[in-house]
Amino acid sequence: MDHANGPQAPVNEQREARRLQYLTWEHIVSDLGHPAHLARKAELRRSCGAELAETSYIAENAAIFTESLTMGERSWIAGHALVRGHVILGDDCTINPYACISGTVTCGNGVRIASHASIVGFNHGFDDPAVPIHRQGVVSIGIVIGDDVWIGANSVVLDGATIGNGAVIAAGAVVTGDIPTMSIAGGVPARVLRSRGSAPRKSGTGDIEDQLVRLGQKAKDQWPDILARWKTQGAYESLEADGVRRPAIRHLCDAIEIAAGFGHLPPDLNLSETVELLQGLQERETGLFPDEHSRMHDKALRDDPKALYNVLSVGYALELLGSSPRQPVHAVEFGIGELDEWLSALPWPTRAWHAGSVVDAIGTAMYFNAKYFGIGHSRQQLFEWLSRNANSVSGLWGEPTAGEGWLQPVNGFYRLTRGTYAQFGAALPHPHASLETVHLNYRNHKGFVAAKYNACNLLDTIHPLLLIARQTDYRRADGEAIARNLISRALDRWRDGEGFPFSDGGEPSLQGTEMWLSVIHLAADFLGLADHFAFVPKGVHRTATVGLGL
Repeated sequence: MDHANGPQAPVNEQREARRLQYLTWEHIVSDLGHPAHLARKAELRRSCGAELAETSYIAENAAIFTESLTMGERSWIAGHALVRGHVILGDDCTINPYACISGTVTCGNGVRIASHASIVGFNHGFDDPAVPIHRQGVVSIGIVIGDDVWIGANSVVLDGATIGNGAVIAAGAVVTGDIPTMSIAGGVPARVLRSRGSAPRKSGTGDIEDQLVRLGQKAKDQWPDILARWKTQGAYESLEADGVRRPAIRHLCDAIEIAAGFGHLPPDLNLSETVELLQGLQERETGLFPDEHSRMHDKALRDDPKALYNVLSVGYALELLGSSPRQPVHAVEFGIGELDEWLSALPWPTRAWHAGSVVDAIGTAMYFNAKYFGIGHSRQQLFEWLSRNANSVSGLWGEPTAGEGWLQPVNGFYRLTRGTYAQFGAALPHPHASLETVHLNYRNHKGFVAAKYNACNLLDTIHPLLLIARQTDYRRADGEAIARNLISRALDRWRDGEGFPFSDGGEPSLQGTEMWLSVIHLAADFLGLADHFAFVPKGVHRTATVGLGL
């Protein structure tokens, strides 16, 4: 390539113009000191305070419009790559031709970004349909990419994603959440296919079916021992939200539901005594089911969360034991306007989950009243209020909060619809809008990680997806990806002889075991694979409608 009789400068210029635009890994020391290259780096240091290692290289035709740029030793940006925003590259990073890096993006060492990949560390606002998208501004959570990561050609990494050390992102993948360390991820949205160094997984549904069968068999074989682990002196006790093990009526009901999911009753359960115990909890004046803790409250029972939740927990347990409440739940039967006042006074703007849980209890109480006592006049009032107050934009009830975004309304949506629309087989008022918001919440929380990967958050995602799918196939592929991800992680989370922890990093409990078994069933049901899983929820988390009409 060199010409012995020609001047040295034209040779260097030719090398600068042709090869280094695209083949960044073939650099030689003299390339770094080319006058044009040094001038480019000096201009970036001046214009945006760029911190550029001496051995870093930026090709002539690279489009750099950064507000801040850091490049470590031997890191290169090829020609026709676009880099803008706040970008940090560690040592030995390569951005290949026609890749696009935008927004807030931080890369560790040894990151390889292939041609035509898009790393998009920001997002346009679009929640307000009354305002054009281009006027709603942008928000940026940021993208973090660890060390020794390869991001394949034509892949997309969206704002908020974190890619762990040693991960490989397959060509064409769309990363919307977190990718664990040493994982190989692919698909739209991207999911973990296998770990580096492990054998490739089977393709298609076979792998998911196999995992459902294996987990179901483990749970079927071990549930009696798990229940025995939490039984002390004839009473069930389990870990609660504060991490303390204590007896509670809910733990008895969870034990009944776990056994019923496999077609049995808990071992050594005295049927008549248990029915008498549960029926005896019902308070005569209100018909609610307070436990001992609730009875000590100096407030109306309808304002006590445990007394309301026990409408579900105790009521369904009684059904599983072949019985029913002794009397109607009078607390939910009102004159004109009284139910509206109760519902409107709930904390929808700040605590939509709690508000939805109250509606769940009201709807379930109305179910018991209609089925066992022929009382149904308030149910129409409930659905009319819900229809009037559903937000047509989000499809939900309640508003997002500054700290948690849509988490409260989405979790409240599950509780509210479980006891009403799902239980009575009624159509949701805004299924497409609510589906978009459920997916938005899942994405904004990165599919839930660490302690947020818990039974509530995932139940409150998969149940709405399954319910909405009864009305529309819109975005079904996205829902199937979530369901597959849930199932693919389940076997690793199960602890032999102990069951499931409520959240990642926690200890197994009766509540965690019952809820996660139900979540896996719902995910399998969404995929049409429920018959591969041995557990079928028959209490609080059942999916069958009652057909009582409105």
